[in-house]
Amino acid sequence: MSEQPIDPEKLSHKTVWERDTLERLAFATLAEQRASRRWRIFFRFAWLSLVGALLWTGMQKGGVTGTNPSQPHTAVVAIKGEIADGADASAEWVVTALRAAFEDEGSQAVVLQINSPGGSPVQAGIINDEIRRLKAKHKKPVYAVVEESCASAAYYIAVAADAIYVDKASIVGSIGVLMDGFGFTGLMDKLGVERRLMTAGVNKGFLDPFSPQTKNQRTHAQTLLDQIHQQFIQVVREGRGKRLKETPELFSGLFWSGEQAVGLGLADGLGNLDYVAREVVKAEDIIDYTRHENVAERLAKRFGAAIGEGAVRAMQTMPVLR
Repeated sequence: MSEQPIDPEKLSHKTVWERDTLERLAFATLAEQRASRRWRIFFRFAWLSLVGALLWTGMQKGGVTGTNPSQPHTAVVAIKGEIADGADASAEWVVTALRAAFEDEGSQAVVLQINSPGGSPVQAGIINDEIRRLKAKHKKPVYAVVEESCASAAYYIAVAADAIYVDKASIVGSIGVLMDGFGFTGLMDKLGVERRLMTAGVNKGFLDPFSPQTKNQRTHAQTLLDQIHQQFIQVVREGRGKRLKETPELFSGLFWSGEQAVGLGLADGLGNLDYVAREVVKAEDIIDYTRHENVAERLAKRFGAAIGEGAVRAMQTMPVLR
């Protein structure tokens, strides 16, 4: 059986149709890829724009809040939470806010709004010193208003104020210093665990919880605590002066209610922020100078360098349409 001859004209039409179909598919695929790239670029730019807007807005909102600072007002700086380096109540943040509050010509007085259980004596000492310096420089009074708690390092700061106001149920005082830890040597002996600690210096590891503490090491630590305690007591005496009614328990680390604190001379009276602004400062408008963590700082703290790294990577890998 002989093969039928192929019609050249039909073959030509078929080839043209296949070529046209392939070209249309290729152009459609290319168009789809270009559209996909455009959307990818759009979303990357939108993300970068959003991050930029948040950073800018956050930096704008990180400063003073309130009414027009040129008008007479009561300046407030909040000291809340643990007083520690890197915390919201760190010396760096509080001192920055204090300087802004004192330097504003409209501020009639500065109020420390305190709600803190204490923290670092070093951070508290820096803030206390700066309050006294700014008071002398700008000749403006400073008042402390205690909310729930003003204990230990927080009270260290409060005594720099000209007067301290508390709620009758506030917790005030705790004038003392502590160094805490654990010792596991007895438990290790029972479990048959050997601690292998090597040091250069016989006392280098004396705070190690898995090593026994010698009498000399304990004496040395107690001397440090006593010295810092005396520094604390001296600051309180200088700040409160003759208002203090000293008793053997006053500097023992005990704390008292606000009502008891007034009786002991640790505080001057009962009152909240509004009362002090209205009745003591005589400037009811209140402006908060506290340095609040803004959006940019929150993003940086949460994501660290990841945001910047991601933005750079996005810029580097961004396709170019030709």
